[in-house]
Amino acid sequence: MKPENIEKINRSFEIQAPNFESKTLNFTKEEYLNYTLSRVAPTEGDTILEVAAGTCVCGRSFAPLVQNVVCLDATPSMLQIGKQEAEKSRLHNMIFVKGYAEELPFLNDSFSIVFSRLAFHHFTDPDAAFSEMVRVLHPGGKLVMIDMEAADEALRKTEDKIETLRDPSHVKNRSKNEMLQLYASHGLQVRQCETTEIQQRLISWLALTGTPEPIQNEIARLMKSEIDGTEKTGFSPYVENGQICFNQRWVLIIGEK
Repeated sequence: MKPENIEKINRSFEIQAPNFESKTLNFTKEEYLNYTLSRVAPTEGDTILEVAAGTCVCGRSFAPLVQNVVCLDATPSMLQIGKQEAEKSRLHNMIFVKGYAEELPFLNDSFSIVFSRLAFHHFTDPDAAFSEMVRVLHPGGKLVMIDMEAADEALRKTEDKIETLRDPSHVKNRSKNEMLQLYASHGLQVRQCETTEIQQRLISWLALTGTPEPIQNEIARLMKSEIDGTEKTGFSPYVENGQICFNQRWVLIIGEK
């Protein structure tokens, strides 16, 4: 089942692909990758599927510790970078597959760990994607989801509007309770649920998506307006070392099938 917004996703991530591995961005931050590994605690016998893997940053961090890793993404240019980086690191237990989260091309009960990082806010049908992740997971296996938590209810629409201005493939941030409801509705037992604040610099955040300058200026204006004490955006921006920054809340949930 092809996602409704697949053209927007492909356009957006074709732009992002060349810079997605940049060390100036927090999407590849080693500290958070190590935190993820410590929480998931993979073993050498695990078979892992990373859904909507992008450049497979997480998959590559897991690969030295497990039997094998399959990385699936809808954008070939992102997978290609992931494959190149895996080859540089001599990671020979990785497979790269073009496909959709909503229709995973794998048999039932195929993996002991299935995870997705910072992808669910792009899904037009998150329940379909989650259902597929549950389907391909072994009984007793771990389903791991990491995504950005939505702003407070009164500001969610404003936050999503700004996110979509920056990246048209964005659909909707979910609240922590909405994420947990996915686990409950599919009969998974939540074993861990933790939130970490991740700082983003506005200039780098906008540069990654190649956001057109007029839109960058409008988003910066909205952020400055909130800093000056007027209309709120849902981002709670602040100035640090002369630059506009904001903190995203990344929620990590681990459930057992």
